[in-house]
Amino acid sequence: MAHLIRRLAPVLWRSASKWYPAAEFLSGAVNVRNKYTDSSKYKGFKGKFKPAASREDEGGEEDASNSLLLEDGEYDAVANSVMHVQKRLLNEHHVVVIQPYVKWGPKKIEVDPSHQLQEAEALVRSLPKWTVEHSITVPLESLDKRQLFGTGKLEELKTTIRNLESSGKLITCVFVSKGTLTFGQRHLLENHFKLPVMDRYSIVIQILRLHAISNEAKMQVAMAEIPYIWAQMKDQESSEAKSPRIFLSESQKQMLRQRERKLKNELASIRSHRELLRNKRKQKSYPIVAVVGYTNAGKTSLIKALTEEKSLQPKNQLFATLDVTAHAGFLPCKLEVLFMDTVGFMSDIPTGLIECFVATLEDAMFADLIIHVQDVSHQNYLEQKRHVESTLKSLMKTTSNNVHRKPLDNIINVGNKVDLLQDHNRISQEQKDNLLLVSSKTQLGINSLLEEIERKILHLTRRQKLLIRVPMGGAEVAWLYKNSAVTDTAADPENSQRMLVQAVITEAKLQQFRYHFVKLKRDK
Repeated sequence: MAHLIRRLAPVLWRSASKWYPAAEFLSGAVNVRNKYTDSSKYKGFKGKFKPAASREDEGGEEDASNSLLLEDGEYDAVANSVMHVQKRLLNEHHVVVIQPYVKWGPKKIEVDPSHQLQEAEALVRSLPKWTVEHSITVPLESLDKRQLFGTGKLEELKTTIRNLESSGKLITCVFVSKGTLTFGQRHLLENHFKLPVMDRYSIVIQILRLHAISNEAKMQVAMAEIPYIWAQMKDQESSEAKSPRIFLSESQKQMLRQRERKLKNELASIRSHRELLRNKRKQKSYPIVAVVGYTNAGKTSLIKALTEEKSLQPKNQLFATLDVTAHAGFLPCKLEVLFMDTVGFMSDIPTGLIECFVATLEDAMFADLIIHVQDVSHQNYLEQKRHVESTLKSLMKTTSNNVHRKPLDNIINVGNKVDLLQDHNRISQEQKDNLLLVSSKTQLGINSLLEEIERKILHLTRRQKLLIRVPMGGAEVAWLYKNSAVTDTAADPENSQRMLVQAVITEAKLQQFRYHFVKLKRDK
C-alpha cells in the first residue's frame, strides 16, 4: 500500500505535506459489525424486485390481466388431469416413494441411492398434509425403457402396495422419483397400481406452486408447467396405450397456446426489467454479491447473518425462496453492498423447468461476486456442490458479460451449518482449504467471511481504500461523498484547515478525482 500512496501522492493533492497510507490508518481500527441498512429505503429500487407489468406506477390494468392469466379454471383442470397437481392443497396424500437408479452400465451415476431416496422423501414432506407411508429403492439397467420396471419387479411393487393397504395404511399416490415419466411409463404404472403416479417434475411443480407468492414467481411456475403438458401429449401420440387417454379439445389446445404466448411475453418483460435494475445498480456502483446454492442449504439464513436484517425469516423448506430479493449490508471497511438471494438448485430437474427461472438466475450470473453456500452437514453435500457448479457453468455460457471471465473465478465456497456437523473428519483437509466454514445460526466464521468478501469485492471491482487529506468544507469532500464510499472523516490533527477522508473508490472515479481537483488546480 505504501508504494501505492507514493504513486498517488503527487497527483491527488499537491499541497498535502503528509500522506496516511490506508493500511497504516486501518491497523488501529476496530473491526465492528455494522448494522443492516433497510433495503426498502434504498435509493433507486425496492428490496423485492417486481416485473414491469406489476409495478404500481403503471396502473392496475396489467395487474388485473396477470390475475386473469394466473386464475384460469379451464387451465387448472387440464393441468390437474395431466400432472395431478392441485390449485389448492386441500386433500391429504399418503405416498409410496419409489427411487429408481441405474445400478450398472454406462448410465450409472456415482450417487448413493439412499441419498437420492432421502431427497425424494424430503420433496414429499415439503407439501402440507402429504406423508410418506413407504419408500423403496429399485435398481435398473436403464431409466429410458418404455416399460420402466420389468414384469417381475412391477408385480413385486404392486404386491408391496397391496400389503400396505391390507395392513390398514391408506395409500393415495405413488411418487416415482425420476425427472419425468413418459406418458406410456406413467400410464402402465397407474394401470398396475390403480393409483395416481407422479414424477419428480410434477412434485416440484406442486411445491413451487405452494411457495410462489409474487406474480413474477407464479408466472415462472406457470410457464414451467406448459412444456410438460405438451411433452405428455406428444408421448401419448406414440404410446401403445389405448386408454385412459388425455383428451384435449381444440379450444383447450388453443387456450394452452395463448397462455404460453402471454406468459412468454410477461417473462420477457420481467427479464427486461431486471436488466434495467442491473443497469441502475451499475450506474450507482453498488457492488453485488449473489448468494447461490442447493435448495435448503441456508442461503437466506446466511444473508441474515451477514446483514443482520431482522425482518428476514428463513424457512427449513425446499424451494422456500422463489423471488430474487436484494438485501443491503456493510463490509468491514464500511462499503455498502447488496446481497442477492436466489432460487435454489436441485439435481434431476429437467432443463425445461430451470429455463423458466433464467430471468431470476441471471441476477447471479451478472453479480460481481458469487457466494456458493453448501450444507456441509448433509451427507451428500459434495454431489450437491458438483451439481450447482455444473449448473452455474452452463448458465455462464449464456451470459454475455462472462465471455472473457474464467468460469467460477469470482466465487467464494462457504460451508454452512457447521454447527450441525457430527463428524468433522468427514470433510478432508483439502476440502477445508477450499471452504470457509460458518454457522449462520451461531455466527461462527461470519466475520472471517465478511473479510474475504471485502478482499474479493475490492479486487474484482478495482476499488481501493484510501485516506485523503482535503480542504475543510471544500468541493472535494462533496465530490467524494457523491462518487465514492466515504467510510470515515476526521479533522486533521496537524492542520485545522484540512480534514482526513477515508474512502473506498474505484479506479475510474479516482481518475476523475485527479482530473477535477489536481489537473485543473495545477493548470490554474
